[in-house]
Amino acid sequence: MSADGVIRVLLADDQTLVRDGLRALIDREPDMRVVAEAADGAEAIALTRQHRPDVVLMDIRMPHIDGLTATARVLTLPEPPRVLVLTTFDRNEWVYDALRAGASGFLLKDVRGDQLTHAVRTVAEGEALLAPAITRRLIEQFVARQPAGRAQPPPDVLTEREAEVLRLLAAGLSNAEIADRLVIGHSTVKTHVTRLLTKLDLRDRAQAVVFAYESGFVQAGGSS
Repeated sequence: MSADGVIRVLLADDQTLVRDGLRALIDREPDMRVVAEAADGAEAIALTRQHRPDVVLMDIRMPHIDGLTATARVLTLPEPPRVLVLTTFDRNEWVYDALRAGASGFLLKDVRGDQLTHAVRTVAEGEALLAPAITRRLIEQFVARQPAGRAQPPPDVLTEREAEVLRLLAAGLSNAEIADRLVIGHSTVKTHVTRLLTKLDLRDRAQAVVFAYESGFVQAGGSS
């Protein structure tokens, strides 16, 4: 985020009309600004490197390099942006692949303007965001298809409270819902989330959810 608190956004979509509409929505917000537009995945990577946006709105279906490949590549750059994947298709395998690539959020293009700008702010703040139709069941299906990744963290890595917060993150609860469940303050939840992400070397909440299931820390289908 820039020194003036403005969220810098890069648009990546092969349709000019779509980019024009997204720019109109974003530029009218006082706390965000479009800094570049890309018509394909290759441009998205190059322009991300050049402009260093806070958030990339990434279409999946683009020529030359698709949005999922571009997402994975921009996230290897120094100080990578958050990526919010936009698509007209609600296809499970694309959601899986977007999460696998490291996207922080997934939205369908038919969302309202205020939902989109809320999503940009959400991922810019480090929160994971999935479309309402993308449920815990879908995340569980995603990890069930994947081989086990990193080992379950040993007990001394996370405190008991941090482990509780991670389990609730994996259940899809927001910070406010976690605060209510554990009867603690919202700021305290944010502190626990920040600490567990640092300890597990994870970028954001989306990675934490995937980690929790892949590592066996939380069992798919288990209760929260």
